[in-house]
Amino acid sequence: MLPKLKPIVMEHANGGKGTITLEPILSKEQMTDKCRLFVKATIPPGASMGYHQHKGDGECYYVLSGRGLYRDDDTEYEMGPGDAAWCADGHSHAMENIGEEDLVFMALIIYK
Repeated sequence: MLPKLKPIVMEHANGGKGTITLEPILSKEQMTDKCRLFVKATIPPGASMGYHQHKGDGECYYVLSGRGLYRDDDTEYEMGPGDAAWCADGHSHAMENIGEEDLVFMALIIYK
C-alpha cells in the first residue's frame, strides 16, 4: 500500500478563485520521467482552478463527485461524476465548481 502524501493547499491556483486542495497519489520518484502530477483535487463551491496552458505535457481530469464547469480552450462543458476531459499539449483549460458540494476529481499530467 502507498503511504499518504501531504496535501497541497493552493490559494488562487493558476489565477483561479478561492482555495483548492490537491492530494498527491504518487511521489515524484514514483512518477519518474513519465508524469508530472497524479492527484485527487478538491474544489469547494464557488472556487476554481484558473485558466492555464499546458506546454510539453497534457492533463486528464476525471470527475468523482460534484458539478464543474470545464473550459477547454474556447468551449465550456458542464461535468459531473464519471465525466473525463483531456487538455493536450499546447492547449488551455480551467475548472470551476458550479455546485453546492465539493467538486472532487482525479488529475493526471503526462509528459509529451
